[in-house]
Amino acid sequence: MRTSKKTIFGKKAKSGIIGLSAILFTTTAAPAFAQEIEGSGLTVSGNAALTSDYRFRGLSFSDGDIAIQGGIDVAHESGFYIGTWASSIEDSATFGHTELDVYGGWSGDVTDGLTVDVGLLYYVYPNGEGGIAGPSDYFEPYASVSTTVGPVELTTGIAYAWDQSSLGNDDNVYIYTGISGGIPNTPISLNANIGINDGSLGNPVGVIGDDNYIDWKLGADWAITENLTASVAYTDTDAPAVNNFTDSAVVFTLGVSF
Repeated sequence: MRTSKKTIFGKKAKSGIIGLSAILFTTTAAPAFAQEIEGSGLTVSGNAALTSDYRFRGLSFSDGDIAIQGGIDVAHESGFYIGTWASSIEDSATFGHTELDVYGGWSGDVTDGLTVDVGLLYYVYPNGEGGIAGPSDYFEPYASVSTTVGPVELTTGIAYAWDQSSLGNDDNVYIYTGISGGIPNTPISLNANIGINDGSLGNPVGVIGDDNYIDWKLGADWAITENLTASVAYTDTDAPAVNNFTDSAVVFTLGVSF
């Protein structure tokens, strides 16, 4: 789920679930504020955010411009969950102006202090060339493991997209590790992550010249209220610098959960 970024990344409580590990380290938003449906074992949570730049694994999908984002998740007490998340992106013929992510999976403790999250994510670009079934959409299974060491949460995970026509009949793997923790007696938490991308998603518009790169992020979240969070993060990659795409950036986000 892409919420608290996921404090995994938060997304991440993306719904009380570490889920998607804050969809695989993309951007930061407020933790989902779950609402229980009495007697059903289900909780529903939502989130919305305004960010200065939609960065996905270090790459800007909004061309350095402001993006509007939001999502909703439904989780069962058994650990299974489904959800959807959307963001505005830089308008193009291939991807259109909107990204819609649909996902489902399971998250839970497999042993004391060790949480596993596994699922399948479907990236949809409904305004892109060819529509929902067009060449821009693709599937990506993911898995992550999280644990807590003192006041610090550690998460490591992998996302793998198999050969698909939208990926140029090539595959892609993304491996990441993140760490987060709160500053005692303050509403501020700190987080950092590093990821390695290998495959077609590393060069989505053919301007990098190499499908492999490393991205990293250092961030801080300020819990203004129980469901309102302000975040700032510095993000960069080792890919050739392309203005408003792979270059370093400081990203500001204001997120609300409901």
